[in-house]
Amino acid sequence: MQVDDLAKSYDPQSIEHQLYDWWDDQGYFQPVDSNGQEPFVVIMPPPNLTGVLHVGHALFVALQDIFIRWNRMKGRPTLWVPGADHAGIAGQMVVERLLREEGISRHDIGREQFLERVWQYMDALRPRIREQMKSLGASADWSRFTFTMDPGPARAVRHVFKHLYDKRLIYRGERIISWCPNDRTALSDLEVVHEEVQSHLWSIAYPVEGSDEGIVVATTRPETMLGDTGVAVHPDDERYRHLIGQQVRLPLTDRLIPIVADAHVEMEFGTGAVKVTPAHDPNDFDIAQRTGLPALTIMNLDGTMNC
Repeated sequence: MQVDDLAKSYDPQSIEHQLYDWWDDQGYFQPVDSNGQEPFVVIMPPPNLTGVLHVGHALFVALQDIFIRWNRMKGRPTLWVPGADHAGIAGQMVVERLLREEGISRHDIGREQFLERVWQYMDALRPRIREQMKSLGASADWSRFTFTMDPGPARAVRHVFKHLYDKRLIYRGERIISWCPNDRTALSDLEVVHEEVQSHLWSIAYPVEGSDEGIVVATTRPETMLGDTGVAVHPDDERYRHLIGQQVRLPLTDRLIPIVADAHVEMEFGTGAVKVTPAHDPNDFDIAQRTGLPALTIMNLDGTMNC
């Protein structure tokens, strides 16, 4: 070949795709037979089927591919298992957004048709994600490509949960969760976007039962007052020590609730006395667990008040 025959610039599309396919067809990305060396296996964090890949995927592919290729070059039986994740609520939200563009909602089409639309979206996106991974040069064993909703992984999840249940490592209990009133489902804490806002500290007087005294609580959430099941003070706070164990009347409801002591309360914050709403605040839930206060749910699943 003469120098004049060389292209002036490198064209990756005309070289890499063809070469990558040849590597894959030859089985170079599949593990070799055991040769006495310890196998090296990586399970790819499955990309969510919520859209095209982004720079974060390129980063983890580059890093994992380095480890995979290095160990493969050393002769170790090396396996990189690729896959894709249905993404749960995130995937549902994408499909619902597509439905809104059509002027309809999941409630208009019903459960069965909505599930069908979700599967249509997932089935169309899976090959696209796989091809994008290949374009990044990921030397994964594509014969083992797995979707998290495939029968095998789904059965494995059920098996593990049953195993943990049998060993009494998981159990049913009441916990504070993040709830989406639109989708009517629990959310992972990772899916919650927290936002700090400038708020106001409200002071509310709770009359002490059987005396002329009152205890003033400071709160940023007066709307949850109807769910109060106690008032908490610090056990070392001299201002309220004599009130611990007594009861106060909850304003608007005339319901009696106890005054409890808990070291979580900050004596310097507000009035040093806080209302305890176990069903709607994680700190209050913890206080209730330590002091035996009940939890009273005052919100419906759609976010409206039920009191």
